[in-house]
Amino acid sequence: MQTILGANGQIGEELARELKRNFTSDIRIVSRNATKINDTDEVFSADLSIREKAIEAVRGSEIAYFTLGLPISSDLWEKQFLLILRNVIDACKINGTKLVFFDNTYMYPQDGRVLNENTLFAPVGRKGRVRRQMAEMVLKEIQSGELEAVICRAPEFYGPGKTQSITNTLIFNNIKEGKKLKVPLSTDKKRSLIWTPDASRATALIGNTPDAYGQTWHLPVDKSHPTYRKFIRMASDIYGKDLKYSVVPEFFFTIGSLFNQRVKELLELLPRYKHDNIFDDSKFRNRFPEFQVTDYKQGISHIRSEQLSGKQ
Repeated sequence: MQTILGANGQIGEELARELKRNFTSDIRIVSRNATKINDTDEVFSADLSIREKAIEAVRGSEIAYFTLGLPISSDLWEKQFLLILRNVIDACKINGTKLVFFDNTYMYPQDGRVLNENTLFAPVGRKGRVRRQMAEMVLKEIQSGELEAVICRAPEFYGPGKTQSITNTLIFNNIKEGKKLKVPLSTDKKRSLIWTPDASRATALIGNTPDAYGQTWHLPVDKSHPTYRKFIRMASDIYGKDLKYSVVPEFFFTIGSLFNQRVKELLELLPRYKHDNIFDDSKFRNRFPEFQVTDYKQGISHIRSEQLSGKQ
């Protein structure tokens, strides 16, 4: 049995499909309102902030994948994320289950340095501090030898379906709605974006590779690291039209944060758009050279096809 904790989002859904395709049909889907992804899935609805529910959710599982997300709210993250992860870690230890922790880059410095698995944590803002505490919690358990676990870390998403990210919101949602595209702060900084199905495929692969445990892995990205200017140019070629865009300066976000809570929650992420934000995945590529990474042209083409078909 392999169990996905927090399977309602894009990563969890793609992970369930990949596990079914290549690893096992014995999959348990866990979320507050769990629904099947594959016909053969077992579903278990649970609030993982309740310790007993977390223990029950993991029971009988060889591997548990923590892909749970919460709304972008610093208050909620501080109240819930650490509690939920503590419960999941305890559940895995009690049940003898391996943990695959799906992580992001919020705990990293946002100053232009190339990011690899050895980059020291230097979070900016409350959400970054929560993610640092979560990562450190898993690392401490790994170092103690009491939990067999692995960290899979991904940069900003772009992708199909339910993918939620700044890039999807400001670029692809606006293309779909026929609006001018928006770019935060600068069009000329290099960026690493991960195609969400690649993130899920790589996570499934790591979870089912015994010697991958006890480590942190950067998940694979297209190595071209385009600027937003180049990314939008690629999209224009693929969509067959000149996509117009404007740059949103920092003071617009600052003013918007006074009136919009969601914009306020995004402020701590803005520094990464002032600098190159390059994600080094060479460790993964060296260990899994056969893994086929989706390049940006393939990803953008897929999103366009999905929009034309009405699926997005």
